[in-house]
Amino acid sequence: MSGPLKGSLAATYLRSRGITDLRDTGALKFHPNCYYRGQGEDQTETWPAMIAAVTDLEGKVTGVHRTWLARDGSSKAPVDIQRKAMGDLLGHAVRFGVAKEVMAAGEGIETVLSLRQTLPKMPVVAALSAGHLAALLFPAHLRRLYIVRDNDPAGDGARDSLVARAHEVGIEAITLSPMLGDFNDDLVTRSLDALRAHIRVQLAPEDASRFLTQDHVNRRSG
Repeated sequence: MSGPLKGSLAATYLRSRGITDLRDTGALKFHPNCYYRGQGEDQTETWPAMIAAVTDLEGKVTGVHRTWLARDGSSKAPVDIQRKAMGDLLGHAVRFGVAKEVMAAGEGIETVLSLRQTLPKMPVVAALSAGHLAALLFPAHLRRLYIVRDNDPAGDGARDSLVARAHEVGIEAITLSPMLGDFNDDLVTRSLDALRAHIRVQLAPEDASRFLTQDHVNRRSG
């Protein structure tokens, strides 16, 4: 029942969070009247919502994540619980791009899409919570994993667990840390150029050249 992201209130919401490059966002859809019921409430309401497909490593949909939005798309909806997920989530994620030997993984959709504003060719996944990030399943050919850390105790715990699991199977793990609470805070508060510069020094040199520098040059020359 969901429709395309492009031109929708969900795209308006993402723009309000500084996210304008929406390439490879097929995992996201828009629902104009998504049911909402708060915890312990009997009444059901409808609000616009950004709908995200949670998939396994083979691309099979295992769950759905909903972000309820204000009726003009300018922010999240004024409800008590603005995000909910359902289905089989453990180990799976909302995926942007096809992961091969290098990918980045974080908690929130807006967080990983903020990273992708600076690294549009790098595959990224959103595990939707710190606990689910720690349990993320690895693609078969992955050799380097960037862990998009949220700056809080739960984010630190997820990073440590994921680093340990990656090292056990021979995957290099590199942490990407934000300037503020998370990369979306950085993007909205500091600017895209500041975020790009901050991320660049944290990347492996070959990945800076592959995913960031050349794309930036192409954008400026275009």
